[in-house]
Amino acid sequence: MATGGHISTELRINDRIRVPEVRLVGPNGETVGIVPTDQALKLAQEADLDLVEIAPQGKPPVCKLMDYGKFKYENAQKAREARRNQTNVIIKEMKLRPKIDAHDYETKKGHVVRFLRAGDKVKITIMFRGREQHRPELGFRLLQRLAEDVGELGFVESAPKQDGRNMIMVLGPHKKKADAKVEMQAAKESRAAERAADQAAERAERDAAHAAGPVAAKKERRRSENLDPEIDA
Repeated sequence: MATGGHISTELRINDRIRVPEVRLVGPNGETVGIVPTDQALKLAQEADLDLVEIAPQGKPPVCKLMDYGKFKYENAQKAREARRNQTNVIIKEMKLRPKIDAHDYETKKGHVVRFLRAGDKVKITIMFRGREQHRPELGFRLLQRLAEDVGELGFVESAPKQDGRNMIMVLGPHKKKADAKVEMQAAKESRAAERAADQAAERAERDAAHAAGPVAAKKERRRSENLDPEIDA
């Protein structure tokens, strides 16, 4: 038995449209009506456009007069823009112990802040060991504290819940990945501009000091010569 071939996703245009009549749409979206396909092709030629079948399932199929090359180019541009704006959801993970010390907590919190600022979700895992498993409130209070500390950058997307020996919470960023990326790039460019301005100011100061040096030395020599008691008046 023969197998089916590849189904083309290309729109049928011009002479490839084999039906006897079509429902015609003008180049500006106006409805022309049902016309014989030969007549529609003639209208396309007169307008220096293509006859494009945009709804083959219609009875009769719907065709439109358009510049097919321009149409394909614009669609390709839109597809590229959509791919560029598409962001992959990245979930970072941070693990803590319920009895974490202050220094380690601040370090871990700093990582969470960095992840959220970059527009990433963060999965926070509290790991219980031994008797700590009987004190789930320790982990719950720690997760609440962390959520409050980073509240300006993220929110609790998934509330704390027990998962075996662990307790898990998911934080989501307030800003989308694309927006966070733009903001971080703007901040990077601003810092670079500030550094460039500082360097330019330092060079200007050095150049001014270098230019003033010989003049000041010359003035000092003249003053010393005038005050020298051994020079005859």
